[in-house]
Amino acid sequence: MSTTTPGSAPDPSDLLVLLAVSRTGRFTTAGESLGLNHTTVARRIAALERELGGRVLSRAPGGWEPTELGARAVRAAEGVERAVAAIGDDGPATLSGVVRLSATDGFSAFVAAPAVAELQREHPQLSVEIVTVTRRALQQRSGLDIEVVVGRPQVHRAEAVLLGDYVLGMYASRDYLERAGMPESVDALAAHPLVYFIDSMLQVDDLDAPRRLVPAMRDAVSSTNVFVHVEATRAGAGIGFLPCFVADRHDDLVRVLPGAIAERLPYWMVVRSDSLAQPAVAAVVEALRRRTAAMAGELAGDGGGSQGGGGRSGGGTAR
Repeated sequence: MSTTTPGSAPDPSDLLVLLAVSRTGRFTTAGESLGLNHTTVARRIAALERELGGRVLSRAPGGWEPTELGARAVRAAEGVERAVAAIGDDGPATLSGVVRLSATDGFSAFVAAPAVAELQREHPQLSVEIVTVTRRALQQRSGLDIEVVVGRPQVHRAEAVLLGDYVLGMYASRDYLERAGMPESVDALAAHPLVYFIDSMLQVDDLDAPRRLVPAMRDAVSSTNVFVHVEATRAGAGIGFLPCFVADRHDDLVRVLPGAIAERLPYWMVVRSDSLAQPAVAAVVEALRRRTAAMAGELAGDGGGSQGGGGRSGGGTAR
């Protein structure tokens, strides 16, 4: 039973509740992971604050964030967690718990998901939640352990790691090119409709290449989801500006002007320092690094997709 005397030693079980809230950013989600309801989580946090004599959580745009006092308590809670996990540990170390990451659609599907699946074969008790979103790195990342973003992030109280580069190019379906003709120059692209992000909703400046390179292209189908871009391009809606490692998986798509348009952009990974101290998060980080390195050729547009005039041997992918 928790004492309510300010400044006294906190109840270890209350510390573990705080740890769960700090990782998820939400009382409800933390409660689900601990088998507690929202009211009980709130009561345990209130008890911990009485024990420590101050606030341990503050409201942030993405959920609850530890205060300075709360951050110290979280570090103590991690020690409690490690001590509990070590009881009866007489075999190989296994990972468990929930790791939450956010990343773009293409990275999530073809880099993160396979990397996580491989890791889970060795650690079946590990659960990973992948949130797909294309945006700048958050300044308040409550509830997220890992973010993967396009472009160099400007962040505080977090580690930013360059994962690798990927290339985007112009693609069209064979049927579309038979109907509308193959553009022979960048200027000729202006006569074709563009399939890409919704301009007014694009949050990442580095992804503005089509409107910067060919501002006269009119929008055909626009979406916040890269897989909508791919399918609209395959359906003949226009010329899509697509990640090569996604588009090259489809034989019905042809790379247009590969020698002239090959936009290279970096993937950066952002990890909270307190999250990186967790073995499960560190393992997912390393799995993402390995998978990104293994896919370097695909990410650079060397995936073997059709080039230029519609044949696999035609044209060349710009570096």
